[in-house]
Amino acid sequence: MRLFIAIAPDRTMRDALVSVQDALRRQGVRGSYAPPENLHLTLAFIGEFGDPDAVLAAMETLSFAPFSLRLDRLGAFNEVWWAGIEQSESLDALVRQLRHALAEAGIPFDRKSFRAHITLLRRPVFPRDRRPAAPPVPRAEMRAQRVSLMLSTRGKNGMIYTELGAVAARPEAISGSGRERTESE
Repeated sequence: MRLFIAIAPDRTMRDALVSVQDALRRQGVRGSYAPPENLHLTLAFIGEFGDPDAVLAAMETLSFAPFSLRLDRLGAFNEVWWAGIEQSESLDALVRQLRHALAEAGIPFDRKSFRAHITLLRRPVFPRDRRPAAPPVPRAEMRAQRVSLMLSTRGKNGMIYTELGAVAARPEAISGSGRERTESE
């Protein structure tokens, strides 16, 4: 089973991400665009691992308060174009806590340094072989309130992501460098 742990964007964030993809398409950029239902922020890539229950058990040790995620830039890693997430102490703390829980449980994961981004497009092909100007990134924001264990399978039209389980934020949890405010405060 090919597994990863992620935060799914809410409707507002997903719509903002799709608007960036649409702007790239209007500029003539072709390639393998991530379908709206596959957009996500990967916290830990596990890869091939046959025990999703062990991963869920490790995830259940997480304790985090809801926190904000904001889009802030468009970037590229070689053949991947992505939307970046503004630096967040709460997000960084969650990733550290998650990776510690996975390591403690003996679950292998990709240990590359964490770069908060959402993949929009792979293998871009530019019109007239010229990279166009990056479209503006909407200042979309969402509350991160759950972390999902995802199964990745190859379908005939691309990757299919299926949620196998999730853990929810706890409003009373301590996150980042201090207590996060909840919606009711």
